[in-house]
Amino acid sequence: MTTISTEKIKQTFYISHGPPNLPIEDSLPLKHFLKCWRQKIFDQKPKFIIIISGHWETNEPTVNAVDVCDTIYDFDGYPAPLDLYKLKYPAPGAPDLAKRVQELLTTSGINRVHIDKERGLDHGAWVPLMLMYPEANFPVCQLSIQINKDATYHYNMGQALAPLKEEGVLIIGSGTTVHNLSDLRWDAKDQEVVPWAGEFDKWLEEALINGRHEDVNNYLQKAPNARTAHPTPDHFYPLHVAMGAAGGNTKAELIHRTWSLGTLSYASYKFTTPY
Repeated sequence: MTTISTEKIKQTFYISHGPPNLPIEDSLPLKHFLKCWRQKIFDQKPKFIIIISGHWETNEPTVNAVDVCDTIYDFDGYPAPLDLYKLKYPAPGAPDLAKRVQELLTTSGINRVHIDKERGLDHGAWVPLMLMYPEANFPVCQLSIQINKDATYHYNMGQALAPLKEEGVLIIGSGTTVHNLSDLRWDAKDQEVVPWAGEFDKWLEEALINGRHEDVNNYLQKAPNARTAHPTPDHFYPLHVAMGAAGGNTKAELIHRTWSLGTLSYASYKFTTPY
């Protein structure tokens, strides 16, 4: 069995990654939150980073294993003067970590776990990491989500990955806490919140800070406006992975909350596991 030995990490995180232009958009407070990551949120140096982004969907779990991560521009609609397509995040890959992830998930009962030796990082991964760790000097691998599965499946996936924390691996789920791109309010004032979005966001905060993991796993039945807040679960399942990796009924801490366009919540959470 392959293991990675280094200082333990107690925390897992779920962050909202924001839009692709976040690295060059100074008006969003989310950018400044992520830029202050090491100073205000997490000053430990991880051995590796594994990030679960809402922008990599596969039928079966897949983890990338490359020497250097390519920067994937998985978006359009941004004019050339913004120079988004010139941004690069050439973080070293983590093939050994990828094998360890495959091993842990397979041992947990997931029969087929794939390794992709070509794929780089999508914007759900490189956009926040570019702000959090701009030197791109920590090895990174990315794990896919399965929207054909439910939230509990992803929570269990996180539980299987929990031993990585003791091996110095920082586990980050990257999505958007309220994410309905068909109901954006382009005329919304700064930090204005549409009621249905605020109700879901507040319910989630109360569930997370009180350690109600089962309620969050069953959010479609428990949460107000759940299907409006997440018409598809891609940007929510990374939360379940991070929550599962925290273990038990670990209570979360809200570490950031801002809004954009009335319905996009950029709430972000830290889970600290007591050892």
